[in-house]
Order: sequence, then structure tokens, then C-alpha cells
Amino acid sequence: MIIKNQEDVTRAVLAEAARAPDARFREILSAGIRHLHAFAREARLTETEFHQLCGVIARLGQATTASHNEVVLAAGSLGLSSLVCLLNNGDNGQTETTANLMGPFWRMGSPQTPNGGSIVRSPTPGDPVFVQAWVRDREGRPVAGAEVDVWHSSTEGFYENQDPSQGDMNLRGKFTTDGDGRIAFRSIKPAGYPIPVTGPVGELIQAQGRHNMRPAHIHFMIYKPGFKTQFSQVYSSDDPNLETDVQFGVTQALVGQYVLHDSAAEPAPDPGVRGRWYSMDHHFVIEPGEAGLPRPPITGKADGERPVLKVLARRP
Repeated sequence: MIIKNQEDVTRAVLAEAARAPDARFREILSAGIRHLHAFAREARLTETEFHQLCGVIARLGQATTASHNEVVLAAGSLGLSSLVCLLNNGDNGQTETTANLMGPFWRMGSPQTPNGGSIVRSPTPGDPVFVQAWVRDREGRPVAGAEVDVWHSSTEGFYENQDPSQGDMNLRGKFTTDGDGRIAFRSIKPAGYPIPVTGPVGELIQAQGRHNMRPAHIHFMIYKPGFKTQFSQVYSSDDPNLETDVQFGVTQALVGQYVLHDSAAEPAPDPGVRGRWYSMDHHFVIEPGEAGLPRPPITGKADGERPVLKVLARRP
């Protein structure tokens, strides 16, 4: 097609996309073209702004390495990751779900740990927390024999793979649900942490006057043949950043209620615990589907110095 005006451009590109033999590829590409062209029209994108946008996209790729994915970080910071998760879970976005973002810190091969065991594998400061979690199907029946990977950050905001001072696989473990669909473990109460802001995602967040904090959370990955593998994050009910999570991941179904106890009045499950301790119980619902494991976003542990965590203030 010889182009006569700006509207002809969109028609011409869509006509060529229609030639693709794969139906799903054709559907996705055509939708992308329509919305991308509509974006340029709605935003009245100037030529200078277009080249600036292309530069940002290029820098996202340049900032992505084997241990850091700036593209996924950007998708989360724009809410796209959460949207895709919610559209593909909870009966395809029709009902509430306990599915959530996988996050960039899942490692394969977490140590198998007995129910009730501790995932604190090297000296780690923090209040003890005793967690119980139940896995059920959509009919409310317990799911026994499911593998549940658990991992979270330290109170200083580092996952063990980021922090050379933590032992390998610290604050990580793999559990198997019992006949009641239950797992239990001991850990330390995690803290929130800032996402990296040294690349284009940091510039995007600063331009909006946002902070870069994720509220404290514990990750769970639930795997059993016959069910769709579910990644979840259970967020701490007392975290000040629940309403303003930089990755838009907090859903009502995943706000975990941390209950504070005092061993003087109520002994902890471990009699060796003295002083304050927490408990947290949570329930997950998994859906029928294909069980599979994604490619781990990280495969090893950092050495050298700890990274420097930079916290951005949220503009009033």
C-alpha cells in the first residue's frame, strides 16, 4: 500500500500482520499494532519523544544481565506483571486468587526441610516467626503431597544470593504438604526492601515522585502434578508500604496477619525462644492445570561486597 496519510500507516501494517500463518501470533501482533499506534496518536508523540522512548527501551535491554532483569522490573513497576498474573489466575481473572508474582529471587534446589523445621541457616537478626500454611483445591479439599518452596529477604533487605555474609540457601527451604495440606516452618520476620534504581526503571520511578519500596513478604511456590504451579507472596500486615508497593503486587487475598506474642505469657512453639515472637497462618487455593517449573531467574550466590540499597522518598 502506498501511504497517503497517517491513518493509512496503521491499515498497511495491520494488513501485513494478517499474513502471519500462526493464529495466536497474528492476534497478539495485530492487537499490539493497534494499541501502539493508538498510543502515539493519543499522546501526540513528537519525533524527539519517540527517539527518547526508543532509547529507554534500548537501555532496558542493556541493563539486563544473567542476575538482573531490568525489563521485568519495568513491567512490574508499571503494573503489567500483576495484571497478567490476575488475568491468568482466579478462573482467568473472574475470582480472587492467591497467585502472585514470581519475583527475581527464586532459586532451584532449596534444601528439603521437615515440617516445623527452620529455614534460618546462618546467623540472621530478627524476631522469630512461626508460619503455618494450608494448600487446598478450588473445592476446599486439602492438597497433600505438594512441594512448597519458601524464600524471603533478611531484616536488612537482602536475599541470601545478594548477600555474601549470609550462608548459602539461608531463608530458603522446600516443604511437602501433609494429609491436611499443611506445612509449617520457623524463620525470622522479614523486612521490606527497595528495588534497584540505578537504571531506567529508577529514572521512571523518580520522575513520578514514587518510592521504590516493596513491603515485607514471604514467597511460596506450590507445585504438584495436576495443578497449575502457583507462585505467591504473602505480605506483612503491619508494613507501612502495603498501599504503595512499587511493583503493585499486594492483593487482599495475600495480606498475611502477623500476630505478636510474648513468650512470658504465651510460650513459642520452640521452647528455646525468649521474648517476642510472631505467628502467621495463611491459606492458598491452587487451580487445576499443568504443573511446570519456570527457568530460575538466578542460579548462584554473589561474592564481594553487598550491594548498596538506595531508598527513594515518596513525594506528598
